[in-house]
Amino acid sequence: MVRIVANPEILGGKPIVEGTRLSVEHILGLLASGMSNQEIIADYPDLTEESIRAVLSYAARALKNEIVIDVVSHRNETL
Repeated sequence: MVRIVANPEILGGKPIVEGTRLSVEHILGLLASGMSNQEIIADYPDLTEESIRAVLSYAARALKNEIVIDVVSHRNETL
């Protein structure tokens, strides 16, 4: 089972895929830029399909009870 963990000594405590220095934020950014799971895994061989699913699951759970960013007021930013 792949886990998402946070350690204050790795990437300032950002959530990462356990056993790597790859943050949830970075992997989500790669997916958002249009990279496929296979392309990401080719670039980062420490990742698996399961780890990418863990990242997506973590993000979904993290957003479930959080405040949603007002996208309209951030039009000039690349989302």
